[in-house]
Amino acid sequence: MRRSSIGLIVVGAIIAIALVSGIGAYNGLVSSETAVENKFSQIDVNLQRRADLIPNLVNTVKGYAAHEREVLQSIADARSRLVGAGTPAEKAAADAELTGALSRLLVVVENYPTLKADTQFARLMDELSGTENRIAVARKDYNDAVSAYNVRLRRFPNSIFASMFGFERKELYKATEGAEKVPEVSF
Repeated sequence: MRRSSIGLIVVGAIIAIALVSGIGAYNGLVSSETAVENKFSQIDVNLQRRADLIPNLVNTVKGYAAHEREVLQSIADARSRLVGAGTPAEKAAADAELTGALSRLLVVVENYPTLKADTQFARLMDELSGTENRIAVARKDYNDAVSAYNVRLRRFPNSIFASMFGFERKELYKATEGAEKVPEVSF
């Protein structure tokens, strides 16, 4: 009789340990996944901030460089694609396109010294520069959170609970192919 009660206690302890381990793994995965979602949201906030600055920048440039319609239109188109993007990959592609269009705009600005001296333009460029820095930090933070989440997902025993509860790997925010190349600008 005594032997069976010890066996029941051991089985109960094993079940309790497995249950506590499962709860801890699940809660840790939920916390990590929420951190990833939060970091992606921070990228969105900064991309939206940049998208909101662009119409003011374009309108300021229009007054000086009315005949540079193609560059201004490419910025407007890229901005629209960025605002409509949903996944990290779509956002990265639209972001790269917008960055290239903004680079072409900066080349246009070089041809208009009075525009560079305009205080509104200078203020908008400072805001845009600060926003670009925020976007870079947000991307890094997001990729760090995704990496930590993906590692946690693959570790034992989390991998067992992750597959049981449907947790899936997250996609890193990657630059689009060719983003490392300097954009070619020709007029």
